[in-house]
Amino acid sequence: MSTFWSVWVIVIFVGTVAGVCWVLFANRKIEVKEQPKDGEVPKTGHVYDGIEEYDNPLPGWWFNMFVGSVIFSAVYVVLYPGLGNFPGLLGWTSSGQWQEQEQRADDRFDAIYATFEGQSIEELSVNPRAFKMGRRLFGNNCAVCHGSDGGGGYGFPNLSDDDWLYGGTQEAITASITLGRRGAMPGWLAAIGEDGVNQVTEYLFKLGDRDHDESMVDAGEKVFNSFCAGCHGADAGGNEALGAPNLADNIWLYGSSPEMIKTSIRTGRQGLMPAQENMLRESKIRLLASYVYSLSRQQ
Repeated sequence: MSTFWSVWVIVIFVGTVAGVCWVLFANRKIEVKEQPKDGEVPKTGHVYDGIEEYDNPLPGWWFNMFVGSVIFSAVYVVLYPGLGNFPGLLGWTSSGQWQEQEQRADDRFDAIYATFEGQSIEELSVNPRAFKMGRRLFGNNCAVCHGSDGGGGYGFPNLSDDDWLYGGTQEAITASITLGRRGAMPGWLAAIGEDGVNQVTEYLFKLGDRDHDESMVDAGEKVFNSFCAGCHGADAGGNEALGAPNLADNIWLYGSSPEMIKTSIRTGRQGLMPAQENMLRESKIRLLASYVYSLSRQQ
């Protein structure tokens, strides 16, 4: 915060507190006027929508509570940040408190994570305690996209089967979680036209043993070999190095209907798996990877 804005905050705060205190004390009434003999309560003469204001002092408890609030606010801004750039006598910061709490948590759990050191992902995947911890980590960090059971959803891969975009080995899963993944499928409508989109779709249906228009398959195969095989392979089996999916196994990330497949070909797809290396410590990533690894091995 610049010096100007720091002074501005201080002036606003001090001026506001001083102003409300002046209003309170300048208009404070201590003595109560003697009650008229007729018993009528004295009034100020102010009338609001037919409601008359009594001429009585503020209740003592209310006045004392207000004074206590002012004193509390003054002590607070002296001890904690609040007056512009003044850091407070205690030197407290929200980031410092967060780091302190994080350090306490690390000290508490380091001993637990240490019991899993030296074990491979495969060994951890069959360790009941590691499995439970990995499942909790998955629920907290991954389930929002991949589902609580790892079954995936529209645009989010199913992690409980044996179909992997970047490989299902221990190393590949760990790398995906640690570094993240970015998928990019370009749109091909401008290059192959709507006829080419329809032809390629029918060719993919044949590869997946689905109902298809046989008259369009040969043309679709030619288009596929010219524009798609470079990433997905001549047999459409995919390429894990590029994250290009297998198009011949009838497993579709964005839906298996003819229109959804054609949309993928026409406009392309963009996918992002965020990296977790700055979010989770290495020991947590290993437990998380072991849990994901175990999901596919249960099939």
